[in-house]
Amino acid sequence: MSTPATRALRVALRGDSILTHPRFNKGTAFPAHERKALGLTGRLPFRANTLEEQCRRAYDQLITRDTPIRKNTFLQSLKDQNWTLYYGLLSRHLKELIPIIYTPTQADAIANYSHLFRRSEGMFLTFPNQDTMEEDFLEQTRGRDIQLFVCSDAEAILGIGDQGVGIATAKSAIYTLLGGIDPSKAISVTLDVGTDNEDLLNDDLYVGWPNGRVRGKAYDKFIDKFVQLVRKYHPHSLLHFEDFGVTNAKRLLDYYRDQHAVFNDDVQGTGAVSLAALLTAVGVTKSRLADQRIVIYGSGTAGLGITRQLRDAMVQIDNMSEADANKRFYLMDRYGLVRQSLGPSKIREDLHEFVRPDDEWTGVPTNDKGEIGLFDVVRKIKPTVLVGCSTRGGAFTEKVIREMAHGTDRPIIFPLSNPSRLAEVDPKDANNWTDGKALMASGSPFPPCKNPRGGKDYIVAECNNALIYPGLGYGAMITQARSLSDSMIISGARRLASLSPALKDPDSALLPDFAEAQHVNTEVAIAVAEQAIEEGLADVLWKKDEVREHVVSGMWQPVYADYTYDQDGLH
Repeated sequence: MSTPATRALRVALRGDSILTHPRFNKGTAFPAHERKALGLTGRLPFRANTLEEQCRRAYDQLITRDTPIRKNTFLQSLKDQNWTLYYGLLSRHLKELIPIIYTPTQADAIANYSHLFRRSEGMFLTFPNQDTMEEDFLEQTRGRDIQLFVCSDAEAILGIGDQGVGIATAKSAIYTLLGGIDPSKAISVTLDVGTDNEDLLNDDLYVGWPNGRVRGKAYDKFIDKFVQLVRKYHPHSLLHFEDFGVTNAKRLLDYYRDQHAVFNDDVQGTGAVSLAALLTAVGVTKSRLADQRIVIYGSGTAGLGITRQLRDAMVQIDNMSEADANKRFYLMDRYGLVRQSLGPSKIREDLHEFVRPDDEWTGVPTNDKGEIGLFDVVRKIKPTVLVGCSTRGGAFTEKVIREMAHGTDRPIIFPLSNPSRLAEVDPKDANNWTDGKALMASGSPFPPCKNPRGGKDYIVAECNNALIYPGLGYGAMITQARSLSDSMIISGARRLASLSPALKDPDSALLPDFAEAQHVNTEVAIAVAEQAIEEGLADVLWKKDEVREHVVSGMWQPVYADYTYDQDGLH
């Protein structure tokens, strides 16, 4: 990343007002002339520090915290004080600190949100206050150039489920850190429609609306009121849906995607990064997406999102019909293989296009409920790809993995559930059970696997959405795209796959190292922006060969601006 030019800003804040404003505060980095102009000389110790020195001090303080959740709360406190220092520190220790502010530690922070609560951040729109929603919305957004809304109803937070008011500030922070979104132009929104979590409802310290979760038409009306406010006042923004339940995630995405630029990371981000990893894996095996037999173990929001993303890529890249592409997938949920004889009560409507016909399974063993389990599916179809999105730790047993290895030379195994204790298989076990032949990507970071045949260790790619969703979003935002199309997402995934170390060394990781996440997301954003222009979805008048310059120059970076006091300047 090139060194950014220092920005110059006129500010209207002085004294304690600027020291307590996280967007403008520099702490000890205010130089002498700014201290004098802004009334800070007597409020700060004598020596002015550089940002680099401040980052060293903050890191020294951070590492005294002895648990991930304590580190998380320290960083949140730092963010509340000084945005530039917060993002500067994270960017200098990217691989170490992303798991602290994001997956997996953020789940613990959200689960304990009411007990850790210190200072409100973001916007809270609550069901009983819906009559004043527009007034409340404008109170925080009036006069602001908001380019990104990250909204959540917190029904399906990964690994912990319904949390009522789990605000998605970490998601927004990753957009800034890895995608270059100006944090002043992004806002996280909690859509509080209640909770069905009895522990929260019985907790006197719960800060959300203590009511059962609203559903049906009343829920849809509330969500629509919010979406229409976004469309009315910020028509060129990106609306990011986060942690919505399986009955709402894809449904809301489909309903609004032709009305506004909307994105659901649980559906599309998970699908896109999985597609990138699989594109690399089929490159290693010198095959095509269309050649794969794919078992999806866990057909909720993430599993179905991955299925559809891979299916759409088969259609676009390999020119398959959608019907033929659907036949490459074998979906499994709590009732086992999704097949006709389960009946309508056990097959969700959104799974219908992937239901397997019963005549394929004549003679295959079932349990006492008539359900077909994972081992028998693997033995029958000899899958080339096994994807886990079930949150059932250890579901990919030795028996299953060895059976898969009998049916294909380089089994592709993606245990994507996280945190790591929920992974369907420990990659080191899958590596041993396949004699080091498995091509793997996981949802959580795992250490390298020893090669049972000797030679170098196998690095397990981390199939982390943050490798792609900030770039997808930034590419859509900077081009003011009217929608985020499937082709734009596939273009981003293909660009990510093109950066994989495995393309140069088949035994290397299927995805770039997370330390490269900023560079990777820049490339993803460029690919997305180019595709938006090619499809005619962009509201900018750029030529494709101008995209890279616009994308790179438009990225916000954590560098202190030069301030001039002006009572009519920024607040």
